[in-house]
Amino acid sequence: MTIITDKFNVSTKGFTDIVDITEHIRSLTIRHGVKDANLHIYVIGSTASITTLEYEPGLIKDLPEALEKFAPVNKEYHHDQTWQDGNGYAHLRSALIGTSENIPVVDGTPFLGTWQQIVLVDFDNKPRTRTILVQFVF
Repeated sequence: MTIITDKFNVSTKGFTDIVDITEHIRSLTIRHGVKDANLHIYVIGSTASITTLEYEPGLIKDLPEALEKFAPVNKEYHHDQTWQDGNGYAHLRSALIGTSENIPVVDGTPFLGTWQQIVLVDFDNKPRTRTILVQFVF
């Protein structure tokens, strides 16, 4: 088994900022000459997520609105009582969506649907620089 590990940083605005990272991932696939592999993408931190969706204006609005029903920003969380940082909702949203994705690489390209992009979602209550770890396993 061979594993190639790389990483890159993404600056975000926080507050459920959704950033399309598909081209970063494609660039790494090309740079490392990966033809067929399992691609693992992971964001470091407990207030952000990696997922896939159709990166279009409607869904960019829909996802935060849907998450507001599950983990509203203006609710008092036990986490906030402990740490006084006001981001309990961000931890819950990250836990619901998850911090990683696995995507096959086939013939040198991540195997995504026509309207499917890989996105970083930063839920924290401030701008951040997020580190994305990428591993190709083959």
